[in-house]
Amino acid sequence: MINSFTVTASDSSSRARTGLLRTAHGLVKTPAFMPVASQGTVKALTHNLLQEIGAQIILVNSYHLSLRPGVELIQRLGGLHQFISWPSPILSDSGGFQAYSLSPLVKVSQEGVRFSSHLDGTKIFLTPEEAVRIQAGLGTDIMMCLDYFPPYPYTEKQVEESVELTSLWARRSRAEYDRLELTTHLWGITQGGVFWPHREKSLEDLVRLDFSGYALGGLGIGEPKTQLFEILDRSAGLLPPAKPRYLMGLGYIEDILEAVERGIDFFDCVLPTRNARNGTLFTSQGRLSIKNKKYEADPAPIDDHCGCYTCRNFSRAYLHHLYERGEIASATLNTIHNLHYYLDIFSKIRQAIESNLFQSFKKKILEKNLNE
Repeated sequence: MINSFTVTASDSSSRARTGLLRTAHGLVKTPAFMPVASQGTVKALTHNLLQEIGAQIILVNSYHLSLRPGVELIQRLGGLHQFISWPSPILSDSGGFQAYSLSPLVKVSQEGVRFSSHLDGTKIFLTPEEAVRIQAGLGTDIMMCLDYFPPYPYTEKQVEESVELTSLWARRSRAEYDRLELTTHLWGITQGGVFWPHREKSLEDLVRLDFSGYALGGLGIGEPKTQLFEILDRSAGLLPPAKPRYLMGLGYIEDILEAVERGIDFFDCVLPTRNARNGTLFTSQGRLSIKNKKYEADPAPIDDHCGCYTCRNFSRAYLHHLYERGEIASATLNTIHNLHYYLDIFSKIRQAIESNLFQSFKKKILEKNLNE
């Protein structure tokens, strides 16, 4: 399996680091944020806008794409990159999370997961091998193993069972990857919730399989933040330092900074895009709700310190007007701003680590967020 990740700088007072991941469709500088493009598009944006605001890599959902338009059609039209006209790296998840969250009737066994399509009720049987084959058929740069985790709050017994299944499925995913003689990245997902002995076992099981990257799954789903950060602290000591680390689904900037400090390299979340469509904007001074009537005649931009297209050209009053009228442009302009804010923060995180100033940068951002 390929190992194309290089650590390029480290913070002297923490585990924060920058890195460079090489893929068939280009380089990714880390720490990196991956905008969520479940159906092959980031909602409300075109790909040229994504590139203009600095997106290096996007995340797609193999479950959704395998249902519509289907892997066979995407392959016939040249693979996912060509089908959606996105020239840069793509990470695909296994679809396992959607299998559990979108269907009320799910049966999980050692063989795989049986569930009904959220579209038409068609019965689906997703195995670890099939998850690898689907993602290989899409032609993404980074594939994720099928994993299983219980919803929070969970019992220790449920977590123990999820670790056993996830480790079994990881071994089968790795075997299928080898059988197909693939050369793209395949990343394993560790489970264990906040029970360290089970998280430790999951980490050890997956590290033995020598994946080209590792994700920490089943976190950020309701557990106390102190327990989340403790798991990140302890996990860093077991993860190979020369492999990328991905914390799945964590979205608030203050939490991301804590995770970066603990050595995490990759992040994804729908938070900036979903909030944008709902009228909540992230700024250097905290969150702003553009639907608030007090912005009805406000001539200022969303954020005086932001250089995005939206802030350079439009007032809060106009954006309030668009949101109140239900205009499509509201979602587009708000999403441009929120994703620019996130991607700009990540660019500054990388610069701060390279300059050995991460701790002061983190403190400054956290003080602004706490004083909203």
